[in-house]
Amino acid sequence: MNDHSRVYIGTAFIAGALLTLGLKDLLYPELEQRLREYRVQRHDQSTSDLQDLPAGVLAARPGPPVIVEGIEGCIGNTPLFRIKSLSEATGCEILGKAEFLNGAGQSSKDRVALSMIELAEEREILTPHSGDTIYEGTSGSTGISLATLARAKGYLAHICMPSDQAIEKSNLLLKLGAIVDRVPPAPIVEKENFVNRARALANVHTATSTTKSNLEPLMPDPPEFPGPKAGRGFFADQFENEANWRAHFNGTGPEIYAQCNGKLDAFVAGAGTGGTISGVALFLKPRIPNLSVVLADPQGSGLYNRVRYGVMFDLKEKEGTRRRRQVDTIVEGIGINRVTANFEAGKELVDDAVRVTDAQALAMARWLVEKDGIFIGSSSAVNCFAAVKTAMKLGPGHRIVTVLSDSGSRHLSRFWARAGDVGGAVDTKLEDVLNAKEDQ
Repeated sequence: MNDHSRVYIGTAFIAGALLTLGLKDLLYPELEQRLREYRVQRHDQSTSDLQDLPAGVLAARPGPPVIVEGIEGCIGNTPLFRIKSLSEATGCEILGKAEFLNGAGQSSKDRVALSMIELAEEREILTPHSGDTIYEGTSGSTGISLATLARAKGYLAHICMPSDQAIEKSNLLLKLGAIVDRVPPAPIVEKENFVNRARALANVHTATSTTKSNLEPLMPDPPEFPGPKAGRGFFADQFENEANWRAHFNGTGPEIYAQCNGKLDAFVAGAGTGGTISGVALFLKPRIPNLSVVLADPQGSGLYNRVRYGVMFDLKEKEGTRRRRQVDTIVEGIGINRVTANFEAGKELVDDAVRVTDAQALAMARWLVEKDGIFIGSSSAVNCFAAVKTAMKLGPGHRIVTVLSDSGSRHLSRFWARAGDVGGAVDTKLEDVLNAKEDQ
């Protein structure tokens, strides 16, 4: 390359650079301004679209969480997700409401506990930081939610639970600062029943506290006998308290409706207190008249017969006279042999029932870990089994929602001890789950 060519190329490069810089100074500000205007326009359009949506849909939309007030603000708006293995196996869309992601006690009972406490506060039955104590009879999850929220809101908690429930539940309650009574299982007609004991303790607490406050100041409890004495005793009464089903009518039901955009063929849930199935059914049925509400019932419970045939037992074992243990199952949290006020509230909206054996619940729990990595508790396994049976009855193309109440971590010592470890290349078929027997 000669000197003339080098000079020509160098001059052209410098001229090009100068021209580029000049055009940048002339055009870039205008382009940047147009880009800013476009972004503002897109933001305004997005905001307008959100404002046009119903409030319930907005609440269920994905996005970064807002800042909430306290642990109680972490309750509700749980995800609804597709259970892939069950959906693929049935040809239906089976969705699980992830209630184990509630932020206080990590179960669906968070909603109930908060609702009962807030109603008691509205009625001036409970006063924060006054020494008031919340008493409850529970198989565990409601007690954990109550104990958590009691600490958050300035109360004490005293929980009575059957001694055959998983030990990790009572251990967790103790870590939360609750007083725990593990009592032998007994029918509701006996005073030793865990619910009746909680009610009696609350009544004694209130009566004793009132008497002492009128006569003399309350003295601190000796350290070797810790226990609340000040304030009043409040029996939460989750089985009969209307705040239970209303928590699901005001929360769980609207969330499911919004998340499904009103398109739903069946809702499947178990019943212990009956609050979940009643509250959700009372909200959804008027809005989705063709919705099928299905009860998932473990072995030993009488609700299956109540829904299917209108009676719990034969005349020899009618309600209120049975003396033996009421529910013979490894499943905790659902199943009962009486009609509670909460179940009564929505029982006429329950269309069908599915009975699930312990073996079937155990097989379903293992399946969900093997196929989906979903680790759930015993009642959730019952719900999922019943959801599959409902899907098979309805046929492909339908959408079924069920409730995943809590994690399997609360069921390690009992339910999951029976289920065993999951591992290896297990080619389990859905038919194996549906036909599971006790000896498997």
